[in-house]
Amino acid sequence: MVLKANAMTNFERITIDPTKMNAQPCIRGMRLTVRRVLEALAVYPDRRDLNHEYPELVEEDIRQALVYAAAHLDYKVLEVHGV
Repeated sequence: MVLKANAMTNFERITIDPTKMNAQPCIRGMRLTVRRVLEALAVYPDRRDLNHEYPELVEEDIRQALVYAAAHLDYKVLEVHGV
């Protein structure tokens, strides 16, 4: 399944397969989830280090993972009591 956030964004590198990774969004059908890519970006802010650990990732994979994650964030207003 190829996903679209809106008419301007086509996530051709983000796939969801019910038989892989509990249907979590993955990169190009691999067993590499969008969440794992985000975690790896936090651990390896230097792209050379990231590329060394995940040589199968290309820049477009990373870009689409970031856009996908941003497009799927919930906007919630939390009430803070006692402040």
